[in-house]
Amino acid sequence: MIFLFIDNLHFIINHYGYLGIFSLLVFGIIGLPVPDETLLTLSGYLIYKGHLHIIPTFLAAYLGSICGISISYAIGKTFGRPVLIKYGKFLHIDAERLDRVHHWFEKIGRWTLFIGYFIPGVRHITAIFAGISELGMWEFGLFAYSGALVWTGTFLSIGYFFGDHWERILFSIEKNIVTISIAAVVILIFTYVIKKIWRKKKFK
Repeated sequence: MIFLFIDNLHFIINHYGYLGIFSLLVFGIIGLPVPDETLLTLSGYLIYKGHLHIIPTFLAAYLGSICGISISYAIGKTFGRPVLIKYGKFLHIDAERLDRVHHWFEKIGRWTLFIGYFIPGVRHITAIFAGISELGMWEFGLFAYSGALVWTGTFLSIGYFFGDHWERILFSIEKNIVTISIAAVVILIFTYVIKKIWRKKKFK
């Protein structure tokens, strides 16, 4: 699947450079069908080949990621809750359920902003739900922007360090990403449960 996009991405990067990387990631994080990991890994490979410079490439990728997820957060915070309260009955969503989403973000949801970048389809919605649940901007930024830092750095590094083998490595990662994602979620839930049990014992 990823091979279908490589030529198009290469064309955009060649013609628009760092602005192209930035713009594609903004649209990709918001939810448009942009192969984000492929774009990042290809960019890392182009650094390896000497066609791009590492610092502006990283800045373009990172800024594009945090701008995209910030826009999604703003959409959720500005329009999400009123719209869902008004029309949510068709989706079996009400104010009580939204309150539970807010509670979920207070307990564990913030971490999904961090690891959500690595889970297919999740990074496109976590920020919207963060906004709907009225998560504070400071907390949102802490988890979402640090997650973007790790995510962009990881896939740029794959392209750079694996060089001419980047397509094979990325294909292998995408093939196993569901398993990796499930494992990450299980670890996250397990950590939360242990933390909750420890707190109960502490205050007894």
